[in-house]
Order: sequence, then structure tokens, then C-alpha cells
Amino acid sequence: MTRLVVGLGNPGPEYTWTPHNLGFHVLDELARREGLIFGPAARLEGWTGRRDFEVARDAAHDALLVKPLTFMNLSGRVVAPLAAWCGAAPSDVFVVYDDLDLEPGALRIRPHGGAGGHNGMRSILSELGTDRFPRLRVGVGNPRTDAARHVLSELSPAERTEAELTVAEAAEALAWWLAEGDLERCMSRFHSRWKERAAE
Repeated sequence: MTRLVVGLGNPGPEYTWTPHNLGFHVLDELARREGLIFGPAARLEGWTGRRDFEVARDAAHDALLVKPLTFMNLSGRVVAPLAAWCGAAPSDVFVVYDDLDLEPGALRIRPHGGAGGHNGMRSILSELGTDRFPRLRVGVGNPRTDAARHVLSELSPAERTEAELTVAEAAEALAWWLAEGDLERCMSRFHSRWKERAAE
């Protein structure tokens, strides 16, 4: 059974280094670490469904790294058919996304939960019909005013430097999960590390 690691974001160069695209960046870093290259959906052998996503196949861990290109609000329309095609249980679909409720640089892994106001997660929850899938939340902070403008605004140079460090840490946790397959141990191992870093 193939696992899916899904990073959420919006397509287009104008969104590249915005908070809303950190899920894409985590997957790019994970692919770099694993020596994988993203390509168009048309290159996914055996797949005959919709093609608005990029994918990298991780044969060593029997996994697909997926970046939906539907725009955030329709992410579930890519994820659900791919999960069904792969025979992946919800617990084998790991979603990475930005979270307004966490401070910039904070990371949290959860085995399940609601959308928390995130439209990409809301779409996936709706299309999968369950909330019982793991997720890695990447903190982007909450401006308490115009949240949409905040997540779609380009990061400053200082913010981007911090985001790149956070992306690297998130990718390390996903690489560990792919290799070991134990979500509880992954949470214990990396939450302890992240807590220590935050206290420094």
C-alpha cells in the first residue's frame, strides 16, 4: 500500500514564498533530501485521473509526494482520488500545511483533527470523508486582522530565512516517518526536539 505525503500551496510564481505555500516548500526539501524529482502528473505510471498536481515517487519507501495545483480551496479533489487509487488508508495520508494558530517557526504533528479554518484542509476533510489522517502544521503566526492578506503576502528576507529553517526541520520529520512508519514515535521524537529549540 502506497503512502501519500501531501504539501499544500497555490500554483504560480506570485505565491512562491508566501506563508500559504510552506507546505510546497517542505515537500521540495523532502524530495531534495531523498534524491527525488517532481514531475507532472502525466508521468505517474498507471494513473488516468486528473492531472493538476506535481508528483515525486519515493520507491524506497513506497510513497508518493504530491503537490496539488488546484489552488488551495480544492486540494481535496486531488488527494482523495489519489488515495483511493493507491489503496492508502487515511492514516497513510500525511498532509503538510501552514497554520495561523501557531507562531512562525513552530511545528506540530497531529494524528487527526479539524480544518482549523484552513480551506485546503477543509477541502481534504470533505473529499476524504474523515479527519483521521496525520498532519504537520507549520506555524505562520496570526496577524489578528486580515488573515487572507497575511498568508498570501511575500515573506520578508528575515521571515524567509526563518521559514527555510522551519521547512528543513519539517522535512526531517517527514523523512523519519517515511523511513520508520511510526507516527507516535515521530511525534514524541520531534515534538521534544522542537520544544527544546523553542526554549533556547
